[in-house]
Amino acid sequence: MFRWERSIPLRGSAAALCNNLSVLQLPARNLTHFGVVHGPSAQLLSAAPEGVPLAQRQLHAKEGAGVSPPLITQVHWCVLPFRVLLVLASHRGIQMYESDGSTMVYWHALDSGDATPVQAVFARGIAASGHFICVGTWSGRVLVFDIPAKGPNIVLSEELAGHQTPITDIATEPAQGQDCVADMVTADDSGLLCVWQSGPEFTLLTRIPGFGVPCPSVQLWQGIIAAGYGNGQVHLYEATTGNLHVQINAHARAISALDLAPEVGKLLSAAEDTFVHIWKLSRSPESSYIEVEHCHGECVSDTQVCGARFCDSSGSSFAVTGYDLAEIRRFSSV
Repeated sequence: MFRWERSIPLRGSAAALCNNLSVLQLPARNLTHFGVVHGPSAQLLSAAPEGVPLAQRQLHAKEGAGVSPPLITQVHWCVLPFRVLLVLASHRGIQMYESDGSTMVYWHALDSGDATPVQAVFARGIAASGHFICVGTWSGRVLVFDIPAKGPNIVLSEELAGHQTPITDIATEPAQGQDCVADMVTADDSGLLCVWQSGPEFTLLTRIPGFGVPCPSVQLWQGIIAAGYGNGQVHLYEATTGNLHVQINAHARAISALDLAPEVGKLLSAAEDTFVHIWKLSRSPESSYIEVEHCHGECVSDTQVCGARFCDSSGSSFAVTGYDLAEIRRFSSV
């Protein structure tokens, strides 16, 4: 069971974007950072365990040649081996900051040269893989940035071409040292998933075809891909083969966010139907088949949920944002 804890107030509501919540836990300081997108700005908040907001900061998308300020599409903390960077993706480019948002260390402008006049140019889908940060784009390409242990000498090292439609989300997990390990998955607006092996050069291992429905959110855990779709379903695939093991009719409307608690294999799913569900993933000892168990369902009444994240790696608390909801709602297990 989970109970509703003290909410954290926002200056404005969360934008109606999928995956519109990022969480960074700082156990050493007993703090949790939250990041939420609202139009052309991103709100960063720090909160103590009891939910008391301690600090707020607003970041804006870097201005370009346009008349109106560019909209931000996502904010996400990337935990790398030697540092943590905050990444903002927008309709203009990609901004990388020190983890508290105080200093911008890198700016990458998007090249709109291939776009037709009716195409929107944007970056979306952010994840860290080893010492790389991967960011998806409107064209279906994934930009791979090589991040040094310190300083601003960030380099665009590779562009991955596996998708033909805009990237929606990227998920990674630490490689366990095996050969040919699938440690990154990218999703797009057509529902196609591409499974990659990271390294000095990223290798495309397999494609999992879509079925005419977008895949707004994806997660990766111990070789299991969890994909949330626009029809409310969650599919669980074997990452190395792309085989479908489980199909869950999880929600009545489009899924807007997935998250994983890696220590315990709990999967969080949130959707536009106002519900947040928690599932337990495991493998059968006999067959190695993926198994799933429903653990909890929470209704965030009258709210189009657009972001949901666990606040710790054990899955004992989670936070939710919603369109037209001027607060972050927090829930913890009892």
